Amino acid sequence: MRILHLPKWYPHRYDDQDGDFVARHVAAIAPHAQVAVLFAAVARGPLPHWTDCEADLDGEIPTLRYYYRAQFTGLAPVDKALKLLLYFWCLAQGYRRLTTRWGGPPQLVHVHVLLRTGLFAWWLRLTRGIPYLITEHWTLYLPQNAGRIGKVRRWLSQRIIGRADALHTVSRNLQQAMQQLDLVNARPVVIPNVVDTQAFKPAALVPNSRERVIPGQLLHVAAFNEQAKNLSGILRVVARLADRWPGLTLRIAGYGPAEAEVRQLATTLGLLDTRVFFLGKLTQAEVAAEMRRAACLVLFSNYENLPCVLIEAQASGLPAVATAVGGVPELLPPDGSRGLLVAPQDEAALEQALSTVLRHPERFEARQLRHHAVAHFSYGEVGRQFAQLYAQVLRPAAGGSSSPLPS
Repeated sequence: MRILHLPKWYPHRYDDQDGDFVARHVAAIAPHAQVAVLFAAVARGPLPHWTDCEADLDGEIPTLRYYYRAQFTGLAPVDKALKLLLYFWCLAQGYRRLTTRWGGPPQLVHVHVLLRTGLFAWWLRLTRGIPYLITEHWTLYLPQNAGRIGKVRRWLSQRIIGRADALHTVSRNLQQAMQQLDLVNARPVVIPNVVDTQAFKPAALVPNSRERVIPGQLLHVAAFNEQAKNLSGILRVVARLADRWPGLTLRIAGYGPAEAEVRQLATTLGLLDTRVFFLGKLTQAEVAAEMRRAACLVLFSNYENLPCVLIEAQASGLPAVATAVGGVPELLPPDGSRGLLVAPQDEAALEQALSTVLRHPERFEARQLRHHAVAHFSYGEVGRQFAQLYAQVLRPAAGGSSSPLPS
């Protein structure tokens, strides 16, 4: 199978972690098909020409990354139109280049996150008869954000999704949120996010590792986005817990626009570099090492989809305390076997849940946590589910139609 992937987000020259969850999906699919990635984005710096292309066509996953200028005339409406035209011009150029390399067109286009990606896939279907399916990750469709979807975008999204051969979401919660917006497809599929379960594992499974869980050490891994992640709420709870837990620390890995604001709050609370440590942007290996030493992962988000960091924690044998929002309850069941759920904005509940996890670490079995992660979120398992989906799309059942996978 020749599969062309069109992602809205993908690791690129300006941020090698942007859309890394999409890259992991593509990597999980790669053993089952001939895949290629075609990505275009506005440049975050100067370009010598209107567009620039980074081509990596000799690796396991041939990839074309196009960048186009952010500004041309200084007139916002004109520049916006030019950028839209350049985006589709880049995709058209890349499509021709990849089909030449393959010696023929793709058999399927796999869109990752709407909208412009879906418009291009729809055009390929209309002009060349190539089927397409959509994977959606975006929290834009959740009730907290759906008001930002304009009428034109919603109308186009409904038609692009309705004409797709499948709509895949990474959580049932996101699927339901999209259905409430009439963003529906005849073949709805839920396949979760994927994580590298070989990189994320308990210290006991790492050869020659001297790492050990440090009692009282909390870990938070996320972008600095206060509207979504509510890191300030975690800091206030840590300040209240500090007197009862002399060894309590919070290590924060991440980066983003609200970092200065969050650092200032940690300073005001007297926590900076005594109880709270900002680690900055970490590599995957560095995050995995932090998880092997932590006693608990904490997320206090106001909204989420299906956080990869929670899955990475499970693969590492690390329990979590997180808010019952989005797809999080699909990862942390109500029996408390993999961690504890609290209501968003409820700082008293977060304080109690963290105290419970720190006081009773024995209630969480690292091997059981990891077993669940490997069985459901590993490259092998997620890749198998995508291969099954592709087979249904490309080889319809007798009678000219195919039945949807369970969702």
